[in-house]
Amino acid sequence: MTYPQIIQKLKSLKNKRNIEGMARFGIGGKNVLGVPKPVLGKMAKTIGKDHELALRLWDSRFHEARILAALVDRPDQVTSRQMEKWVKGFDSWDICDQVCGNLFDRAKPAIRKAFQWSRRKREFEKRAGIVLMAVMAVHDKKAGDSLFISFLPVLRREAGMRGIS
Repeated sequence: MTYPQIIQKLKSLKNKRNIEGMARFGIGGKNVLGVPKPVLGKMAKTIGKDHELALRLWDSRFHEARILAALVDRPDQVTSRQMEKWVKGFDSWDICDQVCGNLFDRAKPAIRKAFQWSRRKREFEKRAGIVLMAVMAVHDKKAGDSLFISFLPVLRREAGMRGIS
């Protein structure tokens, strides 16, 4: 599928009832189409991995296209600059969680970004740092305990547990 075909397909799947349901969970805005995640997953499998397409999908600003971008991008091609651009575009918890859990956690800058972002003030940027730590703990089977132990002071700090050891 080409970029225009994907955008047209997403627009054709617009579902007002799903949009209303998503709004109840704090997901909203004019760029939400209400396309369910399982549909996006099937589209991603059909499309395959494509870094350049992922960048274009992200730039479309459609909520579902951004989730699709995380599903089709190649973690080995994700740069620190891309991660910074995308994290600044996080406008809901689900975009943050989907991008971090489906893409960023396997990108080379992930560990560094987790620490950096966890200190940020903006809600979804800070969340991205914490989510990266959580999804790396689940997904990275090769990382040693020392990585996850290094996350503990950050998690304590962000949970308001500074004096607890």
